[in-house]
Amino acid sequence: MTDRLIDLVEAWGYIGIAIAMFLENVFPPIPSEVIMGLTGMAVADGRLGFGEAVLAGTVGAVAGNYVWYVIGKVVGYARFKPIIDRFGRWLTLDWDEVQKIVGIFQRYDRVIVFWARFLPTVRTMISLPAGMLRMSLPKFLLWTTLGTAIWNSVLIGAGYILKNEFSQFERFYGPVAIVMIVLVVALYIYRVATWKSKN
Repeated sequence: MTDRLIDLVEAWGYIGIAIAMFLENVFPPIPSEVIMGLTGMAVADGRLGFGEAVLAGTVGAVAGNYVWYVIGKVVGYARFKPIIDRFGRWLTLDWDEVQKIVGIFQRYDRVIVFWARFLPTVRTMISLPAGMLRMSLPKFLLWTTLGTAIWNSVLIGAGYILKNEFSQFERFYGPVAIVMIVLVVALYIYRVATWKSKN
């Protein structure tokens, strides 16, 4: 995967970075940490500019998040209730719990959207409820852009500082990602086994 990403960045430059980050946000399993880290290596080699790379990565990521925002807006909040009523047991959620979560999101939407940009997978999925709950588009784009730009700057900076050593990142990222997935699945199974509807 690393070789393909390197080829994409080298062949397409900033456009390649934007495309890779767009795909990463539409299909979350592609890790932005690797994409931006490799971009930082290219910046360290003098092949790309730091500011331009941050801009390209941010534009691609925000575009990918906008896709999920639109999907959420089309689906809407009201259409989610029949799903909860029917599959609440497997989602381990009551509609009352959903409404509480909605209330928290509506109150702190800017903070949640901003800080979600620093969390794997969540950084993309948070765009769905933002759209479903009709968070204003300018506000969504503003806080998404700010959080994404900061995170991309950190990752590119890490790739720049570590340079060639960053290429070893993917070798360790795979096992760590697997462990995280296993923990999430185990937590879900536990919650399903112990969950009881309040209704």
